[in-house]
Amino acid sequence: MSTLKQIYLVDDDAAVCHALSVFLEASGYLVRTFSCAEDFLSAAAREMQGVMLLDQRMTGMTGLELQAELGSRGVELPIIFITGHGDVRMSVRALKAGAVNFLEKPFSNKELLSVLQEAFAGAAEGQELHDEISKLRKLHACLTQREREVMQYVVAGMSNRKLADKLGVSDRTIEVHRARGMKKMGAESLPDLVRKYSLLK
Repeated sequence: MSTLKQIYLVDDDAAVCHALSVFLEASGYLVRTFSCAEDFLSAAAREMQGVMLLDQRMTGMTGLELQAELGSRGVELPIIFITGHGDVRMSVRALKAGAVNFLEKPFSNKELLSVLQEAFAGAAEGQELHDEISKLRKLHACLTQREREVMQYVVAGMSNRKLADKLGVSDRTIEVHRARGMKKMGAESLPDLVRKYSLLK
């Protein structure tokens, strides 16, 4: 593993925390352990990156309650639930709330590494999408009011001629606004422009 990846392990079982952290660090990960949800919340921040391994049943706040609290705070970490007391209803709740996986103890090291690899891959894709959307919003903010209006109708499928009639301008004027708008948005084609706009919704 060329780049160390951060794992946040939240479990009130000290033996489990120790065993998992030793194994995961030996496997090339960085591991921070927390003995309860409250301890993690005191350190939680929106800019956190990595994957969380979260026990469901703990003293104090449960894993599901921590998941809900992180969501309300805007902390978006991929969460893998680990529990020795799981059931179908609990796992469905966790997954519907955004958890990426649910492991029942005891699980194998191979299984753990597999779901972690999937979680980090998904997180990387999500970060790339987040970065692209942020970039598109900045580009869109650079459009003039008329260019935004033209782009909106172009993306909706309106032809230059119909748009010119609608706005009471010449076809050439629409072509100029359309060309400038597409250039500012970094769109190489109409399908590319439509895709970019779909991300801005």
